[in-house]
Amino acid sequence: MTRTVDEDRAWALLEQLTDPEIPVVSLRELGILREVRQGTQGLEVVITPTYSGCPAMGQIEDDVKALLQAHGLQGQVVTQLAPAWTTDWMTDTAKDKLRAYGIAPPHACVNTPSGAVNVVQFASRSAKLEVVNCPQCGSANTTETSHFGSTACKALYRCLACMEPFDYFKPY
Repeated sequence: MTRTVDEDRAWALLEQLTDPEIPVVSLRELGILREVRQGTQGLEVVITPTYSGCPAMGQIEDDVKALLQAHGLQGQVVTQLAPAWTTDWMTDTAKDKLRAYGIAPPHACVNTPSGAVNVVQFASRSAKLEVVNCPQCGSANTTETSHFGSTACKALYRCLACMEPFDYFKPY
């Protein structure tokens, strides 16, 4: 399917729109921006929240609408919940930018085919936790200090080598 001129313009504009909570990465790099398509009343920009109840979604919707309007494009934002967002949708560029910003990027998740059921695995005392490297010094000698960091999608860690606290973007 061929994109329209307005769809191409919208994609180009939206490339520069950053996440309100992590201003060094774009919505597209995070995988939040899913699609731009022609709707019945102009463009439809499809976004998927990183998790249910993400407080940034209202700001993201407002930012998308304002950007389109500032450039003479008519459009609306459509929030799409399925398939659920996964950190696997983040680009490698986004992960590099997170690390440079001081946030440890998420480990890879297991991708499930469309329509598949995700399996929930509960931690046990024998469960082996993945190593989260410090984004400051690269040390693997880190510990989780709180399962929730600056936002619910991040955990708070401390590096035991350089003693710096940092967020870890939890894999979903």
